[in-house]
Amino acid sequence: MSTKELLVVTGMSGAGRSTVAHALEDLGWYVVDNLPPALLPELAVQTKSSDIASLAVVVDVRGGKFFDALSNSLQKLNESGISYRLLFLDATDQSLVQRFESTRRPHPLQAKDRIVDGIERERTKLEELRSGADVVIDTSNLNVHQLEKRIGEIFSAGMLDAIRINVLSFGYKYGIPVDSDLVLDCRFIPNPHWIPELRPLTGLIKEVSNKVLTSEGVSEFVKSYVGVIRQMMPGYLREGKKYVTIAIGCTGGKHRSVAIAEEIAKQLSTEKSAIEISAHATHRDVGRE
Repeated sequence: MSTKELLVVTGMSGAGRSTVAHALEDLGWYVVDNLPPALLPELAVQTKSSDIASLAVVVDVRGGKFFDALSNSLQKLNESGISYRLLFLDATDQSLVQRFESTRRPHPLQAKDRIVDGIERERTKLEELRSGADVVIDTSNLNVHQLEKRIGEIFSAGMLDAIRINVLSFGYKYGIPVDSDLVLDCRFIPNPHWIPELRPLTGLIKEVSNKVLTSEGVSEFVKSYVGVIRQMMPGYLREGKKYVTIAIGCTGGKHRSVAIAEEIAKQLSTEKSAIEISAHATHRDVGRE
């Protein structure tokens, strides 16, 4: 059996690479952690004739000078016709600082300076890799279990040929998700926040959802937007992009964006399509108020 999937996992130190490695192992992936990047092409070739179905390789700045060979190794994979996906784990500086301080461990690139100095150096070093990643996951607001769930949604066995769509609701006052591929603004819809009996509820509750979805023009808008998404999917698939994050925003990420995200995910999952689509809704800012 040839290797069905090669996944290269990298990203910011403290963003959750160890959690991801364990989650992939639980999903049946063969995981190699902290591999010197120069060995990546050879490992990929060797596993072609093995019974390994899915191989994940974790590489990061812990490798010091060895890490600098990663770009060259990825280029060799391309030249050899070996397909792979690049997963980049990211988080805000504030989240990373808090994680390093809680574990009382120094940043790998910190040296004798501050943690934030090490983070800045790492961001500069990884900038090109992040821009070329197939999947970027922002773990700033994810706990270990939520990150494991996200990995399961993206990389579970049997879904390698499908496009996975994460319809992510958020509140603009908390910032636009950094891992979003598409961003949709729902603030043109009347806000249930101003209806006293609906204010404490969320878009997951039927009364709020009905209020949002039955507002003038919303049903037609959602249907047309789902159509646009479906038109984009063949292009994404041709480019090798199999995971798409669609961020749906309203002011606080509690009512309108939640209801719209749920409806978009529902329509994408239930309507027939020439391309297999797995869509689910997640809600970043529900309960944040």
